[in-house]
Amino acid sequence: MSTRFTIARLGSQGDGIASAEGGEVFVPFTLPGETVTAARQKDRATLISVLEAASLRIDPACRHFTECGGCALQHYEAEAYQQWKREKVVQALKAKGIAGEIAALVPCAPHTRRRVMFSARRTEAGMLLGFVRALSSEIIPIEECPISLPAIVSALDKLRALAGLVCATPKAFHMTVTVTASGLDIAVHDAGKLGDHQRRIASNFVMAEGLARLSVDGEIVVEPKKPMVQFGPVAVAVPPGAFLQATEAAEQTMAGLVGQHLSRARKVADLFAGCGSFALRLGAKSEVHAVEGDAPALAALDRAYRFATGLKRVTSERRDLFRRPLTFKELNAFDGLVFDPPRAGAEDQSKQIARSDVPLIAAVSCNPVTLARDLRILLDGGYTLKSVTPIDQFLWSPHVEAVALLEKPRRRR
Repeated sequence: MSTRFTIARLGSQGDGIASAEGGEVFVPFTLPGETVTAARQKDRATLISVLEAASLRIDPACRHFTECGGCALQHYEAEAYQQWKREKVVQALKAKGIAGEIAALVPCAPHTRRRVMFSARRTEAGMLLGFVRALSSEIIPIEECPISLPAIVSALDKLRALAGLVCATPKAFHMTVTVTASGLDIAVHDAGKLGDHQRRIASNFVMAEGLARLSVDGEIVVEPKKPMVQFGPVAVAVPPGAFLQATEAAEQTMAGLVGQHLSRARKVADLFAGCGSFALRLGAKSEVHAVEGDAPALAALDRAYRFATGLKRVTSERRDLFRRPLTFKELNAFDGLVFDPPRAGAEDQSKQIARSDVPLIAAVSCNPVTLARDLRILLDGGYTLKSVTPIDQFLWSPHVEAVALLEKPRRRR
């Protein structure tokens, strides 16, 4: 049964929110001011029709929008969408009593996502390759994807064929595709155990189609070309499943903000360093100590440094910063620091940073809520917030990155 709703505002995940009997109802793919009909299930509703459209509603860029589960806001006019995304950062900081300069959102262009995770499953009708419908396990096969680099979209047929070759399970599995300088890097997870015959066939396919690498559950099956990624002037051979920023442009923006802020630092700590997207760039001007818990990522960083030229000393340390953060005494050896933790943030590490004398801090985050929590800790420890720059690299999604820059006068020892 359909119900009529008037949308009051957008929620944090991009759903329209309407007031109704029994409380608020979330209606995806709607905009503030719209009157819609939708089928309600408790506090959520499925959009049926838009009776009165908002002036900011636009035609979506993709035929799969509303079905594939990937994008939430293709129907929102670009400037309004960017303001909404910036406001997520503003409100998260405000909730922690943080005021400061928040720049305009750095926008994300279509066709720039270099890393995409597909879902796949074998069916009686053939292989499905696509994205999972929101709040569902249904895989929606896709024929286009306006957020992704053309190199991924043009390879959809061969990726579907490869999924069929490596599939050894009736269940759904994942295929992460990354565009590198050497070609597509394919990392498959949960597809079942490959037999020797499957390995040979899949390997032959990868080589024939010019793909860079195929790995299954972290094990390299075949690697005709080492997948290489540029971090500034340094080429890095990334390990299977390595973390990379979703778009190269966003990574360069983040690195530029961090590099400029830390340019006066002679010795820098890079915490949650990954494969070195900050460390290897910062190494052009500063000595860098990179700390990361993932051994393959750290090995890739160290290998890239050893083959690079023109860098100052870059050292590395494997360490779980959630369980064993660098202490304030250890941090006092540095005069600059960047940290880029996962979505959970870096609460315990931030407490140590707050007690330290490190004068220049760059905090990079993909979660405004945990960023605000960590910044509050640093501000209470005597740091001053100089700027916050929101960055969009997950186009038409509710996710937003931010780079916060802080300073503290260094005490004389």
